[in-house]
Amino acid sequence: MIQLQSVTLYRGSKCLLKDATFTAYPGWHIALVGHNGCGKSSLFSMLLGKATPDAGSVNIANGSRIAHMAQEVEALDRSAIDYVMDGDHPLRTLQAKLRQAEAANDAHTIAACHQQLDDVDAYSAESRAAKLLTGLGFQQHQFKDTVKSFSGGWRMRLNLAQTLMCPSDIMLLDEPTNHLDLDAILWLETWLKAYPGTLILISHDREFIDEITQHVLHIEHQSLNYYSGNYSSFEIQRAARMANQQSAFEKQQREIAHLQTFITRFKAKATKAKQAQSRVKALERMEKIAPAHVDSPFHFSIPAASKMSDPLLDIKAGELGYQGNAVLHGVSLQLGPANRIGLIGPNGAGKSTLIKTLAGTLDMVSGDKQLGEHTQIGYFAQHQLDQLDVSATPLLTLQREAPKTDELTLRKYLGSFGFHGDAVQDNIGRFSGGEKARLALALIIWHKPNLLLLDEPTNHLDLEMRLALTLALQDYEGGLVLVSHDRHLLRSTTDELFLVAHNKVEPFSGDLDDYAQWLLDYRQAESGKTDDSGDKEDKRDKKAERQKAADIRNQLRPLKNRIKKLEQTLADLESRKSQIETELSAENLYDPANKDRLTDLLKRQGTISAELEETEVEWLEASEELQTLEQSLTD
Repeated sequence: MIQLQSVTLYRGSKCLLKDATFTAYPGWHIALVGHNGCGKSSLFSMLLGKATPDAGSVNIANGSRIAHMAQEVEALDRSAIDYVMDGDHPLRTLQAKLRQAEAANDAHTIAACHQQLDDVDAYSAESRAAKLLTGLGFQQHQFKDTVKSFSGGWRMRLNLAQTLMCPSDIMLLDEPTNHLDLDAILWLETWLKAYPGTLILISHDREFIDEITQHVLHIEHQSLNYYSGNYSSFEIQRAARMANQQSAFEKQQREIAHLQTFITRFKAKATKAKQAQSRVKALERMEKIAPAHVDSPFHFSIPAASKMSDPLLDIKAGELGYQGNAVLHGVSLQLGPANRIGLIGPNGAGKSTLIKTLAGTLDMVSGDKQLGEHTQIGYFAQHQLDQLDVSATPLLTLQREAPKTDELTLRKYLGSFGFHGDAVQDNIGRFSGGEKARLALALIIWHKPNLLLLDEPTNHLDLEMRLALTLALQDYEGGLVLVSHDRHLLRSTTDELFLVAHNKVEPFSGDLDDYAQWLLDYRQAESGKTDDSGDKEDKRDKKAERQKAADIRNQLRPLKNRIKKLEQTLADLESRKSQIETELSAENLYDPANKDRLTDLLKRQGTISAELEETEVEWLEASEELQTLEQSLTD
C-alpha cells in the first residue's frame, strides 16, 4: 500500500503539489497524467526516496520491493542478456555469495546458497531474460552483444527489460513505450496486464494506458485528483466537470465532422466496414470527452497547398532496399490527395524502407517512380530531431525557412506549437525531446505540403500535443502515409491500412485489433520454424493447459468481481472523505452560526472513516484469499 498524507512538494520556488492526499492499494494499476512539468517525475522521485516532501508524509508498506526504469544506461561491455539478468538483484547477490563460498571451500554455505538459489527460481533466470528480450524485439543472435554496441533507443529497451526482470511489489514506469514499435508495445501491454503488483505508469499513449490501468491520478493546479477507471473514463469524468464550457464543444466539431464523413463514405463498403464501425464508436464518445482537453496549450492546423496533383506519387513494379539489395518486391502504390494510409507490419519488415523511398531519401533498386507536377512532400523521419541546429533558436530556425515573412507572423505561428513569448528565443540545444519534436513538425508544416509522410511523429509528444496533431491531420487536405505506434492516432487519422510483411506491401482488410491477432499468429509461425517440438503429445499437453487455465478463470472470476466492487467502494469513500475534508478546511465553518453544519460534517467524516476502515479490511481479506487460491491452483 502507498499512502500520501497532506503532501506539499516544491521544485525550487515552484509548488508542484499542495496538501495532496492519496492511497494506492496493492495490485492497482494507475496512470499518472498531467501537463509536462506538473510534477509527475518528481512524484516518482518521492516514491523512490530520492526526494522528500516539504510537508506531509509518503508511506510505503515495509518490505515493498520497488522496480523503476532508469532513463539512461552506460555504454557497458556487459552482454545484453547479462545486463537484463542484473535486474534480479536477489539472484545476483546470491550468486556472488556462492562464488565467495566456493572460493573459501565452505561446504555448508555452498549448500545453503544452492537452496536459496532454487527458492528464487535462479535456474530459469536466463530463460526468463531471453523471453523479455525477445518480446521487446531483440533477435537471439543479439543476446551476447555488448550494451555499448546498441543505439540509444535499443539501450532503453534493455533498461525496460531489466526493470521487468526485477522481482517487485511496486513498479514505476516513466514513458516505457517511447522507443518501442507497435509490435513491442502490444507484447508489453500483455505482460503488464498480468503484473500482480502495484503499477504506476506515466505514458502519452492513450490506448496503452486504457488497456493497462484502471485508476488515474491527474496532477492539475498543484492538486492530485483521483479518478476510478482508465484514461477514456477519466476524460469523460473530467469533461462532466467542465461541460459548461461551450468552447470545448466548438473545438471538437472538426474531429466529429471528420469521423462522420468517413462513416458516410465507407460504412456501406464491405472492405471498410470494420474501420467505419470503429469511427462510429469514436464518434459516440467524442461529445462526452470534448471539454476534457479544452485547456490544451496547442492549437494548430496544416494549411492546404496552393496547388495539388493527382496522383501525387506513383510507384510501379518497385524493388525497394539498400545498396542494390531489395527487401520489398513488386511494390505498386499510387498516392493521391484522398489517400490516408497507415503502414503496419512486424519490426524490421520494411516500413521505414518504404517511407524513405516515398520521401526520396532512398533510391529504388529498380522500378518506376513518378511525382506529380505540383507534389510537395513533407517528411518527418524517425531521427528528424537530429537535423535541428541546436545552436539556433526556434525563431531563427523558422526565419531561415521563411526569410521574407515578418517576425510577428512567425511568432504567432510558433505560438500555436507551444512556443510563446521569450520561448522563441531559447536555445534549441536545451530543449526536451518533446519541444524539439514540436519544432520539427512546425518546420515541416510551414511549407504547406500536399503529401505528408510521417515516420513515428509522436515520439516524445505528450497527450495534449498528440491530440492537437490528430485534429490537424483530420482537417488536412492532402495525402497522408503514417507509421506510428500510437494506435489512437492511426485509428483517428487514416482510412486504410497497408501491411508490410513477407517482403511485400499489400492492403490490409481488417482493423488494428485484427492486426494484433495477425501479429500473434505471425510470431507463432516464426517460432514454429525453429521449434520442432509440436508433436501430438505436446498438443495434448497444451490442450490440457488451456482447459486448466479456463477452470482457473471460472473459479477466480467471482472473487475478482468482488474485489473490483470493493475497490470501487474504496474509491467512492475516499472521494467523499476528501470532499468533507475540503469543506472542513473552510474558515467560516467554525463560526457559531455554522455549528450545526460543522457537527453534521464531523459526524459524516467519522461514519465514512469507519466504513473506509471496514472496507479496507474486507478488501485485504479478499485479496489474500485470491492470492491463496491462485497459488493452490498453479501448484
